[in-house]
Amino acid sequence: MNLLNQIGEWHQVYTLVDFYQYIKGVEYLICLAFFVSFPMFYRYLHSSAENRH
Repeated sequence: MNLLNQIGEWHQVYTLVDFYQYIKGVEYLICLAFFVSFPMFYRYLHSSAENRH
């Protein structure tokens, strides 16, 4: 439950290195979400196009 509360929290960063590490973690999560969702979306588009013909 503690993890779910921390997802939307804003963490104060004090140094430039902390800022880069925080941004790098956010970018990794965005990339992971894209690499999971894009193939699913691509497969959905092509499967619906094949079913129409």
